[in-house]
Amino acid sequence: MDSLTAVLDALEPLFPALEADYQDLHAHPELAFQEKRTAALVAERLAAQGGWEVTTGVGRTGVVAVLRNGEGPTVMLRADMDALPVKEATGLPYASTVTATDDSGTEVPVMHACGHDLHVAALLGACALLSSRTEHWKGTVVAVFQPGEESGYGARAMVDDGLFERFPKPDVILGQHVGPGPVGLIATCPGTVMGATDSITVKLFGRGGHGSKPESAVDPVLMAASLVLRLQTIVSRETPAQEPVVVTVGKLHAGTTAAVIPDTAELGINVRTSSAPVRDKVLAAIERLAKAESDAAGATAEPEITPVYHLPMTVNDTAAAERVADAHRKAFGDAAVMTMGPTTASEDFGILATAAQVPSVYWFWGGLDPEVFTAAFAAGRLDEDIPQNHAPTFAPQSGPALTVGVRSMVAAALSWLAAAGEATA
Repeated sequence: MDSLTAVLDALEPLFPALEADYQDLHAHPELAFQEKRTAALVAERLAAQGGWEVTTGVGRTGVVAVLRNGEGPTVMLRADMDALPVKEATGLPYASTVTATDDSGTEVPVMHACGHDLHVAALLGACALLSSRTEHWKGTVVAVFQPGEESGYGARAMVDDGLFERFPKPDVILGQHVGPGPVGLIATCPGTVMGATDSITVKLFGRGGHGSKPESAVDPVLMAASLVLRLQTIVSRETPAQEPVVVTVGKLHAGTTAAVIPDTAELGINVRTSSAPVRDKVLAAIERLAKAESDAAGATAEPEITPVYHLPMTVNDTAAAERVADAHRKAFGDAAVMTMGPTTASEDFGILATAAQVPSVYWFWGGLDPEVFTAAFAAGRLDEDIPQNHAPTFAPQSGPALTVGVRSMVAAALSWLAAAGEATA
């Protein structure tokens, strides 16, 4: 029996408790850097597994666990823990009803709408298998349960807190994400797998007044509405069609009542790009258009343009990505593993590999009912019928999706960890 089969064979008796943990995590989501309950559960489960050196509070609420098992490579496995300010509408028996106070002091609903609960449970399962079958591999595993991915600051917070100085430096960093594909499908991409993202706030300045006398005011709401539409011309008229660019206005706030023209309006803008030159061009265009709309409206001041965060592109090491893909083909069969193109989604996972200066691999696995997905595909209704990550109805299949997540992480890890008895030069 090879090491992969021997380790994965231990999953079945562990699975009921693991699935219960996943459903518990789903029912109790926490926003970025508020993941205290999640971190406590993770630390408790790792301590119960035995063998792990567990450190909490890394990067504020992160957990790092180290399992040393003789001479061999060091592999870092990463899962993100935070949830989103989304009101759940899945109808699941373990659906979230949680609310929390966000950074602005607003009470918001909270949901694991991006699958980070599944990531945590899958990594806990992988840790359980590796710690219970140490006779089948050699090396060191560093399990990283990262806070604050959705905020854009989580990976940086852990790096700044000494992730690669306080804990063994890895030879490779591995991460995965559940997505809106069918359960059983695994997808990765050599090279650039995810684009960069920038979050920007633009504040426009008008002059307040009575709703009945707009001529006596400078209306920032109209200014903002015009800018929202104009921003889309960056994609349609200023960037090449072959360049993947997305400009999204996800937040627009102005005023408090219908009969009063406010003094200001604020836009929250999200930008996705896949190359540095295009990113520079898009950001410059946003600034140019914001100033031009302000000038055209007779604004009382130039717009305030504030960068909120930037996440770099996520780039898979080509040789390492093929190594992981081979391991996944071995674990799931050739038909289950596909090569995808880059996606406009973004992650802070790449910050870890850049900081450590080691290869990294990031892949996706499907979390949805294959029959539902196939029916939607056949009907040409994927966009209408298949919830995407961040949607209030996004709901991975609890058991099947978790099984794949555990197995895919273990297979990838063992493709680096030395087999028992193998020479390690």
